[in-house]
Amino acid sequence: MPGGFRRIGLAILGLWIGFGAAASSAPAQIKPDTRDIEIAPIDVVATPVAGFDKLDSSKRRFGRLEWRGGLVLNSPDESFGGWSGIVLDIDGRDFVAVSDAGVWMTGRLEYDGVRPKAVSFAKLGPIQALGAKTLKRNRDRDAEAVALESGAVGQGSLLVSFEQNQRIGRFDIDAKGVSAPKSYLQMPPELRTKRKGDGLEAMTVMRGGPWKGSVAAIAEHLLDAQGRHPGWIWVKGRPQRFDLVDIGGYSVTGAASLADGSLLVLERRFRWYEGVKMRLRLVSAGELNPGAVITGETLLDVGMGHEIDNMEGIAVHRGTAGETVVTLISDDNFNSFLQRTILLQFTLEPDAQAAGSGGH
Repeated sequence: MPGGFRRIGLAILGLWIGFGAAASSAPAQIKPDTRDIEIAPIDVVATPVAGFDKLDSSKRRFGRLEWRGGLVLNSPDESFGGWSGIVLDIDGRDFVAVSDAGVWMTGRLEYDGVRPKAVSFAKLGPIQALGAKTLKRNRDRDAEAVALESGAVGQGSLLVSFEQNQRIGRFDIDAKGVSAPKSYLQMPPELRTKRKGDGLEAMTVMRGGPWKGSVAAIAEHLLDAQGRHPGWIWVKGRPQRFDLVDIGGYSVTGAASLADGSLLVLERRFRWYEGVKMRLRLVSAGELNPGAVITGETLLDVGMGHEIDNMEGIAVHRGTAGETVVTLISDDNFNSFLQRTILLQFTLEPDAQAAGSGGH
């Protein structure tokens, strides 16, 4: 078997095990007990990814996306993994990520030109409950998305969404790390009777457009009677409903706002016979309104022939030339033997530039 196909086959096997364990709550999927961890620095080893296309590492254009580079991240710390949400500062360097085991990680992304090359100054800490209390139950620690509400990673305000015990909390962040929550947002009434996996895995703060400063979130699996993913925009603190059309049975795993008020939506699908797939959709600022039914534009739809894993986190920042840079990170299901924590970066080209480039 050629090397490229062998790697694809092994990757599918690993994802079968990881996703199968997640679906069945098998012992292999037990998350680390993070109740008693303390804030501490950790070592993160970053291995460069040669190219996004496994069979043609020289390929750089994927529709409107241009490959910048990627890293496979590892750490000896047992609490490292399960990264479900990430946000980067405006310059794409300092970051904070959250895991579904109730851990936050801060650090700095280092670059070689535009290619990510390393993670430095990394440290971990526990996500806490009100009053700086410990989150004792797994269902309370299941953080799935993070967004900067104001300020920066070094000094600012964060929002973190949780999937099982459904809530969106407001946290401070500074050089010491992430504080205990200050308050929680009002939640949509439709989520009161949701199933375990129907939470708001995708959440962001709108950076521009008519809803600048508002929170937007989309349910992962939950579908309405028409088979659409419910989403909400918080208008004056109250969630207002919109719907995202389901295409092909994908789950919604992440969202990030662009400066013009449009919305990037990250999606994932897992099938036993095909492994995992990843899709990226762009919702224009004009489409995103309370009461709207949204389809958006598919920017990328790829499978195991590309360097993906269980992609769940998405962030956007501006490059040094003013370009829009998209960062994706995967949740390895704490199955690091067969899955990976992989960080990917792309440049998102504007419409006119993409149309004239001949990208494919």
